[in-house]
Amino acid sequence: MLKKERYKHFLDYFTQNFPEPETELHYSNPYELLVAVILSAQCTDKRVNIVTPKLFERFPDPESLAASNAEEVFTYIRSISYPNNKAKHLVGMARMLVEQFHSEVPSTVEELQKMPGVGRKTANVIASVIFSMPAMAVDTHVFRVSRRLGLVPLTAKTPLAVEKELVSHIPKHLIHKAHHWLILHGRYVCTARNPQCFQCPLSPFCKYFEKNVKIDVFHS
Repeated sequence: MLKKERYKHFLDYFTQNFPEPETELHYSNPYELLVAVILSAQCTDKRVNIVTPKLFERFPDPESLAASNAEEVFTYIRSISYPNNKAKHLVGMARMLVEQFHSEVPSTVEELQKMPGVGRKTANVIASVIFSMPAMAVDTHVFRVSRRLGLVPLTAKTPLAVEKELVSHIPKHLIHKAHHWLILHGRYVCTARNPQCFQCPLSPFCKYFEKNVKIDVFHS
């Protein structure tokens, strides 16, 4: 099957069955999502959603967070992975948001990446979710699923390589949705261990299924 056909099947399935995917992080404004995404690095959305209500109650806006310190923030996020570093990043991010961006979350990936704790993946999430820009954030799920399906070659060994490949093949108006499709599919179906290939609606055009699962069934 040609790569072009795989993309068509992938996009057709999700546009028909999940036309409006959303992030599973809980937030009510761009500032809250930025905080949540910073906290979600190497941590589950479920854990982040447990922590953020009290955090946002104490720090409802960039100004209150900027006026605090890493020690206090740590007490609210101690159950999150790497809480010391993330506490420092959150305070630094808030101060830059207030001082340089007038407390408004910037819309460009370049500006977002200037803030502490905001790498390319986090910046792409904000640009995609808040501003519906054609930005593809590549986390472990996107990286794994896109390679398994055959949307990107196995030679694409870095998140940036995968990002460039996906962006070059997915229509601009669907990129921000495809980001969620790949994440959610990786989280619940195409899991890192024991992927649910026989329950997966994408298996008929999945390269991993074609090369690995079918062979295993044949030889069993």
